[in-house]
Amino acid sequence: MTQSWTKADWRNKPRVQMPDYLDPEALGAVEAQLSKYPPLVFAGEARRLKAALGAASEGKAFLLQGGDCAESFAEFSADNIRDTLRVMLQMAVVLTYGAKVPVIKVGRMAGQFAKPRSAPTEIINGEEFASYRGDIINGFEATQASRIPDPARMLQAYTQAAASLNLLRAFSTGGFADIHRVHSWTLGFAEHDKAERYREISNRISDALDFMAAAGVDSSTAHQLSKVDFYTSHEALLLEYEEALCRIDSISGQPVAGSGHMIWIGDRTRQPDGAHVEFARGVLNPVGLKCGPTTTADDLKVLMAKLNPENEAGRLTLIARFGAGKVGENLPRLIKAVQEEGAKVLWTCDPMHGNTIKAASGYKTRPFESVLREVREFFGIHQAEGTIPGGVHFEMTGKDVTECTGGLRAVSDENLADRYHTACDPRLNASQSLELAFLVAEELSRVRNADRRVAM
Repeated sequence: MTQSWTKADWRNKPRVQMPDYLDPEALGAVEAQLSKYPPLVFAGEARRLKAALGAASEGKAFLLQGGDCAESFAEFSADNIRDTLRVMLQMAVVLTYGAKVPVIKVGRMAGQFAKPRSAPTEIINGEEFASYRGDIINGFEATQASRIPDPARMLQAYTQAAASLNLLRAFSTGGFADIHRVHSWTLGFAEHDKAERYREISNRISDALDFMAAAGVDSSTAHQLSKVDFYTSHEALLLEYEEALCRIDSISGQPVAGSGHMIWIGDRTRQPDGAHVEFARGVLNPVGLKCGPTTTADDLKVLMAKLNPENEAGRLTLIARFGAGKVGENLPRLIKAVQEEGAKVLWTCDPMHGNTIKAASGYKTRPFESVLREVREFFGIHQAEGTIPGGVHFEMTGKDVTECTGGLRAVSDENLADRYHTACDPRLNASQSLELAFLVAEELSRVRNADRRVAM
């Protein structure tokens, strides 16, 4: 972050994956209106998250980041927010047990409205339309009018994000997140006929909670057991929206992205001299950077210097997304680049985006086994390199959708049409998400035990 930076500097840089609005005056009016609205998050919250992520980069915490591929105006409801939060809380309890460190809970929520696309247009029923880019930009309906970018959608996105945050804060501190309540839900999952391997971990967690209660540590005496810190994040893709919600922190005098606690730069928008990097480099929030197979060591070094010039722990999270079977040829070279620079980063694994396939039925899907394989490869490489695997990043929902194949309930290609609700990419359903948490917990426990043996 430099004093010469201003929140509008991105406008002088090459821009990609952003819409061209047809009515500049309407766009300007929306930006002016948004700039008067209160920020959705506050600088102190962003600083607190950054400190927690710094601890995760040292192996003293673990990041769980998850939520919708793209939030929808039509699907917005209190029940959907509650159900996704509920699954994330369940996952966090299981991961906490496996990692034996605090789990940082960051949702892809209250801001994940825009999506990059592989092509500017798409063919639907033989007709060409502008690609759907997320509800904050245009409509999902296959009509020419719906696909025209509409700046007024930013106002609806802001309203939905504000309402979502209000509910998330209430759930996080109002008793819904009590660890005993959360674990009781997990016990129900472990009763499934095929969940024997997970039942043992659930029982161990129950024993630990019973011991703590017997020792006088429960929700009535330890408030940490009845409430949680829950943060929000999204890809900072629509920069007009980001700029309008950027504010100056009254304590530090630094700019803060008021749209979410953490923002990230996608694999398609990480050009070192591009608009998205220019905006993200100037705000004090924690910043994520997606790293795919095309990320070069030289580009990564430049990006780390631009996004974290003071080498601040917790400022930069590198989100690895290569695809199952490709981690071994890509992750070690990027780890080497980080080590050569002496950079302080948090490494996390996004096993979703590199494992999207087209099923025989025609639906986009992600095989559960491929997702799990990439997670295991990620942990294995870090163990071999002596570095810290600090988190996981999932596209998931609390709803009982059928979008990813496999898992305990064995969703098949034939099942995909049953409840395929996503507007963009396939998401893990509630059962698959929790199952994956159990499997990641096993990996964390294995790595922890291996490190303990080395220490001895």
